[in-house]
Amino acid sequence: MKKNEVPQDEGSLAKKNVHELCYAVDENGRYTTVPSRGWEVKTLALNESLELIEERIAATKSAVIAGELSPIAYFMELNRMDIPLLASYVGIHRWFVKRHFHPKRFQKLNKKTLRKYADVFGITVEKLTSGVC
Repeated sequence: MKKNEVPQDEGSLAKKNVHELCYAVDENGRYTTVPSRGWEVKTLALNESLELIEERIAATKSAVIAGELSPIAYFMELNRMDIPLLASYVGIHRWFVKRHFHPKRFQKLNKKTLRKYADVFGITVEKLTSGVC
């Protein structure tokens, strides 16, 4: 793409006065960086993926409220994590993290383990154990 062809659409980036750098070819045929305000296709894809994430968060929240999952599942979704990532941050094998999704097992967790989860999520243990806000 040539330097003057870099998209400058009015998307979510432009609304927040944010630019991203794109590589383009200048007048001399060399690659250079050019700020872009976004382009429609990328904005549509990002918006759709964010909607899917919000749907997953809402579904997980409903499952926690219904007593089907523990709050760990909700905060994991809210922080856009998956089980392997959460397990690595907490320092617990992912098999145990999956087990901690069960409300009855979650209620039996000791303070040290709850503190690890709370620290990873950036919340207090009280907020973690009180359920979904």
